[in-house]
Amino acid sequence: MFETVAAFAVGIIMLCLLAKLAIIPAKLLWKLLTNSIVGAVMLWVISLLGLHVKITFLTALIAGIFGIPGVLTVLILF
Repeated sequence: MFETVAAFAVGIIMLCLLAKLAIIPAKLLWKLLTNSIVGAVMLWVISLLGLHVKITFLTALIAGIFGIPGVLTVLILF
């Protein structure tokens, strides 16, 4: 009986650890997706305002990874 309870407890702990490991990449992916959308919208709005920032793969990548600071960097560099 004790072995069954111990095995069940170890299984629950392993399941919790596995769920924790699965959530970390999901949070990172969600943050990258959110930054990408915000960065792309900001680049588009800045282009509409007349600053003529070319939205290329590199500028979208910088804005997507770094978000608002990335957009400011793109404005300074390009």
